[in-house]
Amino acid sequence: MISRRDLIKTGMAAGAAISIPSLLRAQTSPSTDQTVRMVIDNLSVFDPVVTTADSTYTHAFAVYDTLFGTDSQFAPHPQMVGKWDVSDDRKTYTFELRDGLGWHDGTPVTATDCVASIRRWGQVAPGGQLLMARVRDISKKDDKTFAIALKEPLGALLNILAFQGPFIMREKDANLSPAEQVTANIGSGPFKFNHALARPGASFTYDRNEKYVPRTEAPDGLAGGKIVKVDRVIWDIGLFADQQTALAALHSGEIDFLLAPPLDLLPVIESDPNLELQVLDKAGGDYLLRMNCLQKPFDNVKARQAMLHLVDQEAMMRAAVGDPKYFRTVTSMFGNETPMSNDENTEWFKKGGDPEKAKQLFKEAGYDGEKVVILQPTDWAAASNASQLLAAELRKIGLNAELAPSDWGGVVARRANKGPVEDGGWSIFITTEPEAILGNVITDVTLPMNGESGWFGWPKNDEYEALRVKWADLETLEERKVLARKMQQIWWDYVPSVLLGQSVAPSARRKTLTGLIGVPAWIPFWNMQKAEA
Repeated sequence: MISRRDLIKTGMAAGAAISIPSLLRAQTSPSTDQTVRMVIDNLSVFDPVVTTADSTYTHAFAVYDTLFGTDSQFAPHPQMVGKWDVSDDRKTYTFELRDGLGWHDGTPVTATDCVASIRRWGQVAPGGQLLMARVRDISKKDDKTFAIALKEPLGALLNILAFQGPFIMREKDANLSPAEQVTANIGSGPFKFNHALARPGASFTYDRNEKYVPRTEAPDGLAGGKIVKVDRVIWDIGLFADQQTALAALHSGEIDFLLAPPLDLLPVIESDPNLELQVLDKAGGDYLLRMNCLQKPFDNVKARQAMLHLVDQEAMMRAAVGDPKYFRTVTSMFGNETPMSNDENTEWFKKGGDPEKAKQLFKEAGYDGEKVVILQPTDWAAASNASQLLAAELRKIGLNAELAPSDWGGVVARRANKGPVEDGGWSIFITTEPEAILGNVITDVTLPMNGESGWFGWPKNDEYEALRVKWADLETLEERKVLARKMQQIWWDYVPSVLLGQSVAPSARRKTLTGLIGVPAWIPFWNMQKAEA
């Protein structure tokens, strides 16, 4: 992790270089008309403040832009910001937007838009909430300049703005409540959302923003120049639910990219000379089940601990992923691959699980036949299979488990319901979180335990939260590792989530599609290019 002093020097240098007007340039037009067709995920919510779904973030990175971006090593770099400075007491940060920023409706991006976007994001995002707790004021200085004044220094401020930080929206959109979805889809990013060609449930179309001015640095992760080299991207939603048909379309050339091909068919892909497998997220992701800590039976810690003992990770991953060469078990809340990964309080792990221990803990929790509703995404085979296995294992130990099948969009909508299952609520859903993100305690949405103001499941533990907030002020890796062990001790006593295993899997693309940028969870549309078939 680089120091605050290094960040300040880097920001000054980058800002000074990028502020030279002669370096500003519009997108270079591709030599031929190019359309890329991709099967990624089911996109049902457009607003990255309303949900943290990976599909929504992929959409947002295409349409909107960010103040800072993280490179492939997760270091922050200016993106919309041209130059910035921090006061000697480290309590006031001043940011000046770079030249050439404009909304897709033709109006200029202003500091007022930035202030409104930060405030809206800050009400719900983990890093934003931490920032807002330290903020004395966020104010516009002039049309291109705004300042964040803090009550006390916050060494992680740039990391917070860069890593899952705010997507900048027009002021009138950012003035909406965080609970009300922004659907205008008018940003300042490298792609324009094509409203005329939007086909909900079938496809969405993104056109190259010819007026977008990328940075001059080379692309690196989510930082650097977002140079668009294709004319149009069509996100095929309809094929996502039928991976077999999607794979056939990839073979025939009807689509160019398939995010998650069926693992049992990878040899078929490898045998096609026109196709190539590519691991974009090399650290992979952790499957986890999230419990609703507000409602029975998981409002009782014994019931949550029971789930920790019930799960047989290898069986779950065989159901979800299949081939053991693509998965392994995981016991640290920070995953297997991050510097924060540790073995504190992991004695619960047992090969094959311990259903008898789970049954006893449910008894101690006073379980009395309450319905346990598991949200089952039928268009995501891995999570659907794991949900079915989980329901079967719960029934074996006497629980009244019920599957609630829907597409992933239905899961995203229903998981926001905090009420009991009788009122449309839920008990459990399965999701994944990128390993690379799990190491970022401040901004990862699954890691806070701040109750109803936090992520779905709404766990609450004040002792843990005090440690998480302290993280923002630590500067050395060793200090953070010590704190990580303390956090994990509390985490596995409380059990807000249960890990199911880690998986690394390739995407499939036609060889004519190159230049894809590998980042955790999301698919940037810039930099990729399509050659003649």
